[in-house]
Amino acid sequence: MKVARKVVVFDLGGVLLDWNPRHLYRKLFADEQAMEQFLARVCTPEWNERQDAGRSFDDAIAALMPQHRDKLHLISAWRDRYPEMIPGALDGTVAIAGELRARGVPLYALTNWSAETFPSQRRRFAFFDWFEGIVVSGEEGTIKPDPRIFHILLDRYGLAANEAVFIDDNPKNAQAASALGIHGIHFQSPAQLRRELVALSLLQE
Repeated sequence: MKVARKVVVFDLGGVLLDWNPRHLYRKLFADEQAMEQFLARVCTPEWNERQDAGRSFDDAIAALMPQHRDKLHLISAWRDRYPEMIPGALDGTVAIAGELRARGVPLYALTNWSAETFPSQRRRFAFFDWFEGIVVSGEEGTIKPDPRIFHILLDRYGLAANEAVFIDDNPKNAQAASALGIHGIHFQSPAQLRRELVALSLLQE
């Protein structure tokens, strides 16, 4: 017998929040190409993932010294001006979360995020209070798509995988959830997400 999905778990950056380092670094570079080279060669996605997995920013900055000492102010800005990477929420998705909440669907969050930069943003956005639980990778020392972080979420909050829906803008993370019996949704737009949640009878058309 198929079990109805009763709980929805949101990723944050790229789903509910408009996170992109370019929002900050366009202010710090006059040239778009130079900015892209910096993000590809210095503060790379892989470098950022280490903070998401628990590395401190002091250690992260030190790891780029002395090779990039001339860029210290740019590297430090990732931490010191982090809020500027998130100009706001993605209102269409926040509205969907609000509808789910109004229908009595329990909401949770599972995010790859540094333990150092997350707290200020948790205070900044009121809808974070809608979540009955939030798992932050930087606090756990493991990141999506590692199955361990999904098990942390399920075990900590007593959730059943076959009753949960997980929404993430990274297809690998959605696939990792699906491999554990969670219904993974690769988020592409609020309209697409709404259609998938209607198909699961979590929202009405």
